[in-house]
Amino acid sequence: MTLANASKPIKPEDADFAMAAWRRMLFIRAFEQRCLDLSTATPPVVAGSIHLCAGQEAIPTGAMAALQPQDPVVATYRGHGWALTGRLDPKEIFAEVCHRATGVNGGRAGSALITAPWAGFIGENSIVGAGGPIACGVALAAQARKTGAVVLVSFGDGATSQGALHESLVFAAAYDLPVIFLCENNGWSEMTASPDIIRTDRLAKRANGYGMVGVTIDGADPIAVRDTIAQAAERARSGAGPSFVECRVSRLWGHYNRDIEHYRPKPDRALAEANDPIALLAGRLQQSGIASETALAEARVEVGREMAAIEAEVLKAATPDPAAARTHVVAESEGPLPRAVASSGAGTEINYIGAVNEALRRILAEDASSLVYGEDVGKAGGIFGASRNLQREFGASRVFDTPIAEAAILGSAVGAAMSGMRPVVEIMWGDFLLVALDQIINQAANIRYVTQGRASVPMVIRTQQGATPGSCSQHSQSLEALLFHIPGIRLGLPATPQDAYDMLRVAAGSPDPVMLIEARALYQRKETVFLDKAPDPMGKARLAREGRDLAIVAWGTAVPEALDAAETLAAAGIDAAVLDLRWLSPLDEAAIADLAARCGRVLIVHEANRTGGVGAEIAARIAERHPTVRVRRLGAPDTRIPASPALQAALLPKADAIQAAARTLAAKAG
Repeated sequence: MTLANASKPIKPEDADFAMAAWRRMLFIRAFEQRCLDLSTATPPVVAGSIHLCAGQEAIPTGAMAALQPQDPVVATYRGHGWALTGRLDPKEIFAEVCHRATGVNGGRAGSALITAPWAGFIGENSIVGAGGPIACGVALAAQARKTGAVVLVSFGDGATSQGALHESLVFAAAYDLPVIFLCENNGWSEMTASPDIIRTDRLAKRANGYGMVGVTIDGADPIAVRDTIAQAAERARSGAGPSFVECRVSRLWGHYNRDIEHYRPKPDRALAEANDPIALLAGRLQQSGIASETALAEARVEVGREMAAIEAEVLKAATPDPAAARTHVVAESEGPLPRAVASSGAGTEINYIGAVNEALRRILAEDASSLVYGEDVGKAGGIFGASRNLQREFGASRVFDTPIAEAAILGSAVGAAMSGMRPVVEIMWGDFLLVALDQIINQAANIRYVTQGRASVPMVIRTQQGATPGSCSQHSQSLEALLFHIPGIRLGLPATPQDAYDMLRVAAGSPDPVMLIEARALYQRKETVFLDKAPDPMGKARLAREGRDLAIVAWGTAVPEALDAAETLAAAGIDAAVLDLRWLSPLDEAAIADLAARCGRVLIVHEANRTGGVGAEIAARIAERHPTVRVRRLGAPDTRIPASPALQAALLPKADAIQAAARTLAAKAG
């Protein structure tokens, strides 16, 4: 394939841009060459894999010339070129690649995750296709705040096979979001030739299926890229929605720095070299009388000197301080608690799901940056009624329905939160989190740490879990242990209507991502809820029942069962305390330790299956701190959850099983 604009004359009005673009592309190539050399040296100066953009330099160079300063960019992991197009200091970028303390992320991101939201560079993303949903969230925030910004997200041709990217295209089209989806089609899906797996001659043809404009252009021509992106940006700014721009380019080097390309046919490699965008543009500059070979040679020397000076300075810089490796996982302090409001002191009798609804109403009323969205959340008010009537009260721009697209829901919340909004999103069933864990674990949980606290993701994810009669094994799992394991995420499981109300309001003010797992089995439980009192801070457990003989530690659906068991035990002369942890992250270790020391016997109860559960970690911490305390765990056995109510009853740790386990533990201790 010969690129269409290889010998096309440059118009006089484009002369200055073409010369500046060529020099920019030349610098990007020099940067990438030094990254390659240093990472493949023996021994390597730079550790790890690096994905280089040689052959694709014209795309970020042209695209950034068309965007405005307020237009954010989300880049593929082959994204050094995007980072080097004017918004970040090249020394900071090179220092990051070299894992130096002076890097833009202090060495925490490395080559493939360079992130600087404060400069409009939302960042590279090392997960293929994951940037699309985040870009939708950034655009959602721009739309809500009426900034006029357009968001550009780049990805490779291989990423078009990813479900998350598909979801983001659906999501952007649904809301006419100001997003430019830019595909850098270099013909390779990592080490597999894209034509072997993609059955269309132009990826841009797919855009029509999403209801958006799609075009295919020569990605080796920065002028063509600039003009095309300018049109797409104007379209987006006018409210006409997203566009899909396919830029055809050649990948000059391997998929990563140590890729010997043994799989690549020699003719394909030769064709890529013939389509080198830097050489092609140099030829056009000379043919158009804009620059002589001497002028181009002088520019090459200048760029070489500039890169050499950057390298020399960076390699003298200090490596990061190991003492700082644990910092900025979460914020040093939580956000301000909701204030108490003067009231008559009388509470309101409502059920658990009604308390959630009241909390969402209060959040929306008190914070104009808050959004509430998810599947069936808007018009229908949620499948369980958590958001009922909120769209009517606050409007469809703040409470709205989404496509059935969990990756897009969660990823857009990440992008919106990074951009100044406060999203509260609903994942209908906890089991559905599993199709989109990437956006929680690889994206939301990483931002504060990677940016050394300069950026954060203040978002709330609501979901519900647990078994109820008739629910099948894909709608009944208890998954808190998966998220408990992940640093950077706050995790709570309210067990009462009061806590469902309080904990959601506290979560909405947190500077970090918060996962609240509600209990479907408790949704209809009623109690008096005090809507105007100041809630307890995040991470504080609740002593639900005093006791001296035995401590039962529980959370979620296990709490009311533990309280029922404690009443039965009391009749038998066993005084059992019940500690409702409420929050698993942060975990109230002081409350656990205090109760363990006072009672000497601890029974930990959870509905999730026993192996690998949170109970095991709590038991280990008690044993480490109080080795004389006797500890036992009670959870569901290691099986799937059946739909049959009779079979469920044989598996779940209900009150009878709890009091039986407590009696055994008390007898052993006696």
